[in-house]
Amino acid sequence: MGQGLAALICGTAVTSQYLASNFHVETPMLQSFFNYSLLFLFYTSTLLCRAGDENIFQILKKRWWKYMLLGLVDVEANYAVVKAYQYTTLTSVQLLDCFVIPVLMVLSWWVLKTRYQPVHYIAVVICLLGVGAMVGADLLAGRDQGSTSNILLGDGLVLLSATLYAVSNVCQEYTVKRRSRVEFLGMVGLFGLIISSIQMAVLERRSVANIHWSWQVGLLFAGFALCLFALYSFMPVVIQLTSATSVNLSLLTADLFSLFCGLFLFQYKFSVLYLVSLVVIVVGFIAFNAVPTTPAPEPLSAPTCEDGRYGDLEDGNTTEQDVVVRISCAETQRKIRTSNTFGGECADDIIEGLSTKF
Repeated sequence: MGQGLAALICGTAVTSQYLASNFHVETPMLQSFFNYSLLFLFYTSTLLCRAGDENIFQILKKRWWKYMLLGLVDVEANYAVVKAYQYTTLTSVQLLDCFVIPVLMVLSWWVLKTRYQPVHYIAVVICLLGVGAMVGADLLAGRDQGSTSNILLGDGLVLLSATLYAVSNVCQEYTVKRRSRVEFLGMVGLFGLIISSIQMAVLERRSVANIHWSWQVGLLFAGFALCLFALYSFMPVVIQLTSATSVNLSLLTADLFSLFCGLFLFQYKFSVLYLVSLVVIVVGFIAFNAVPTTPAPEPLSAPTCEDGRYGDLEDGNTTEQDVVVRISCAETQRKIRTSNTFGGECADDIIEGLSTKF
């Protein structure tokens, strides 16, 4: 399934390349706007039709500012990596974009309490070696395209984008595993649409006005939007089954898929190192998933006098009266046994009645 996501990323890369090279269209916010519009139409509207705590108004009432920040992170992650190509080289982008993997592992360890085994770290190193082979193949083939007008700024934008992607992916994993996929996509669609609209109006109004529209341009925009919409729709499903780190390791092959498409569409030169890179990344990915990650142990709550079970005050099924009774049950029995007010038989009868009732 991860390779299917990589193929969708390849689709967005190919359509963007056609728009830029054949039609001189470079409007990343407009392209993102179409994706967020689809998310809004499909998922935000679904939340409008739901009742109870899953209704959009209840979600906004409780967590609106969290999803607004998440929408901002998602929009700026997409924008930063596209802007980076204007200042640095393709090689730098491919190498530094891998920074998302260690950041994801740190955030997963801290936020999601995921614990990794030594084999996971080794697998990540293997995958990064595969990326290195891919970059080496690009250099040998003369594909080190891109600007060098401000390499430091461009590299900084790539690192910023990788960090924002890691934050977004960890938030996505947290939300889809504890709440729902529809809630996550609906809220990202809502706030992503608002933020991308404002940013597009400020930064890209001239570029959008200068687009020479034709059926080819419209078809490429539609292809990009559908590929990105499918990526956003299916990625939470894969993350729910695996993890954000595992998904991003599988997405390392997306650049390779784009290169293979470029061999036929853009006349790229073939190199055996591309195949070596693909094999190495796949081996690392398989090694990572061969051993499951383990969650950190959670501290036990205080035991109650109900058959040695533990009370859970967060499930909504325990009332205040139940809590008082459970805590005081053992203390009450102790006091009855030690009290001189009741006779021995009477005390035993009372204790038996308390145990039966509670």
